[in-house]
Amino acid sequence: MSWNDDVAYAMTPFKLLTLPLGVWPLQKYNTFSLVRSITCGFSLTVMMIMLFLEIIFGSSDAYIKLDAFVIMFCNVLCVLKLLSFRLYADNLIRNYSSAVNDYSTIDTEEKRTIMRQHAFMGRMICYSIIFFAYLASSIFTLAPMMTGDEDIHINVSIKNQAAKLPVPITFLGDLQIPTGLYFVISTVQYFILLLTGTSNCGNDSLFLGIALHICGQLELLKIEFINCDMKNKNINEDFSTMALRHCYLIKHAELLADVISFVLLVQVMSSCLIFSLVGFQFILALKSHDVLMLTKTATVMSALLLQMFFYSFVGDYLKCQMEEVACSIYSSNWYYLPTRLMRNVLFVIARSQQPIQLLAGRFFVVNIKTYMAILKSSLSYLSVLRVMVESNT
Repeated sequence: MSWNDDVAYAMTPFKLLTLPLGVWPLQKYNTFSLVRSITCGFSLTVMMIMLFLEIIFGSSDAYIKLDAFVIMFCNVLCVLKLLSFRLYADNLIRNYSSAVNDYSTIDTEEKRTIMRQHAFMGRMICYSIIFFAYLASSIFTLAPMMTGDEDIHINVSIKNQAAKLPVPITFLGDLQIPTGLYFVISTVQYFILLLTGTSNCGNDSLFLGIALHICGQLELLKIEFINCDMKNKNINEDFSTMALRHCYLIKHAELLADVISFVLLVQVMSSCLIFSLVGFQFILALKSHDVLMLTKTATVMSALLLQMFFYSFVGDYLKCQMEEVACSIYSSNWYYLPTRLMRNVLFVIARSQQPIQLLAGRFFVVNIKTYMAILKSSLSYLSVLRVMVESNT
């Protein structure tokens, strides 16, 4: 497949993030891609087990165990997204293949502008969440090195200091290990944390990018309905083409909703829990004036809020675009249509009133309204926790 500039602009960031994971929809689904997915899933599962052991048997303080709890939930999400994107690979393949065909049929500058705008939105979403994910990974790894240990004296060599520093994430507790092994373990864990961020936010970008592409195609369809010449003698064929295009986009939106349904349910539930816990950690860090902990918790909270906001925004935008198809038909000169076609107009309008929405578990609608409700509830819990902390001091 030869990519033109428009396809490369829209899809290259997603390809770079998801091809190493084995979930890029336009790859060859061969043994090599399966091995990549299994390797990533196995690495994340091993990290998940280590974090569980750290929480249960570790001798670390509550701060570190809470960090382990947060990362463990992120690993669970990563594994679920890898499984979902592999199991529903056909849905993503059909959507991305359709997107490539859409870019190859651009014939006006207006179409290119609209599609570029939605591709730009997808790129900005990708860059935003990936930035915070990688920043959080770096902070989690560097935090022990930056804080150090109270027992380390200034006149001790750097090599010996490194041997006495706590490993970022391990169930070994405060066990002292050789300096070389310390750096090896820390480096491996850092790469797995980067893998966690890529698997989590990279897959989000892959999904949200193609969802925004469908929104862009709905925008073009609305323009076609408005500008359609209802007096044209070929109106029967033109209107049938637009109606079929409408059904085609609805079908592809349904395929996307199926891919993310269960994962989105886990995402919403875990995000509420993690946001409350990290928010409580943020309150404690504010009280103790711990700058490093404030930075870490603020980064994690920003990443979680951005993830949920982007899903809510895209879900709301997709719903609005589908509903506005009915408005675009009504804004056209539909009264010039033959009587037989007028009935078809009613069918298109009726179908537009039942838009495809992003559903968490097929029952919980994810949009801006529910995002605000989740945020309001989480902040209410945090205010209660803050009062409890202040009353105990």
